[in-house]
Amino acid sequence: MWDPQWAPLAGAGHRAVRCDFRGYGGTPAATAPHRDADDVLALLDALGIGRAALVASSYGGRVALEFAARWPDRVTAMALLCPGMPGHEPGPELAAFDAREEALFEAGDLAAAVELNVATWLGPDAGEAVREEVRRMQRHAFDVQTAAEEQWGEIGELPEPALDLSAITAPVLAVSGAHDLADFRAIAARLARLLPRARHLELPWAGHLPNLERPKETTALLTDFLRESAAQ
Repeated sequence: MWDPQWAPLAGAGHRAVRCDFRGYGGTPAATAPHRDADDVLALLDALGIGRAALVASSYGGRVALEFAARWPDRVTAMALLCPGMPGHEPGPELAAFDAREEALFEAGDLAAAVELNVATWLGPDAGEAVREEVRRMQRHAFDVQTAAEEQWGEIGELPEPALDLSAITAPVLAVSGAHDLADFRAIAARLARLLPRARHLELPWAGHLPNLERPKETTALLTDFLRESAAQ
C-alpha cells in the first residue's frame, strides 16, 4: 500500500524501510501469539537502525503508537494516517463494521468481505484502479490468514501491554479523513490533545486511506512533515 510513497521518500533522501505485518503482503501469517510492535523492533535491530521516523496508517498507526510508548528513544517523529489507538473501544460505526465482516467470514463469503472493506475504507476520491488494488491486497490477506487458520487454528494475539502514551516525546502528525469512520477521526483529534508535540490535520477529501486516494498530495504532506520534524 505504500508503493506511491516509496520512491518519492527515498528520492527525498530518506532511507525508506517497509515491513509487512504477519499475514499481510509477503509475510506469512503468525503461527504463535506475538506482538507486531516487537516485530518492528526486531526488524530495526536486524537492519542496524537505532532511531527512525515512523509513517503508519490505520492499524499500523496503533502499532506505531505502541512502539513509541515502549521505546520512545527509538522514534524521531511519527506521521499517522487515520490511526488506530491502543486501548480504543470501538464506537457504533466500527463495531457494526466488525460484526458485519465477522458474519461474512462465518458464512465463508470472502468476496463479500473484501467488498465491504473496499466500500468502507476508501473515500470518494479513490478511482477504480485504486479500488481494484485495495481489493487485490485485501483478498490476498484474507486468503493467507484463512489458510493459516485452517492449518494452525486460530492464533490469538498476546495481551496488549500496559502503555503510557504520554511517554511519546517525538513530534507527531495525526491525520484524519473527513469521510472516514468517526472512531478514527476522534482518535486523531485525541492524540493532538494527549501528546505534547502532536498536531491534528483533517483532510476534507479523504476517507481512511489517503495515501492511496490522493498519493501525490499525501506524499507531499509526509515529506514536508519529515523535513520540518528533522529541523526541530
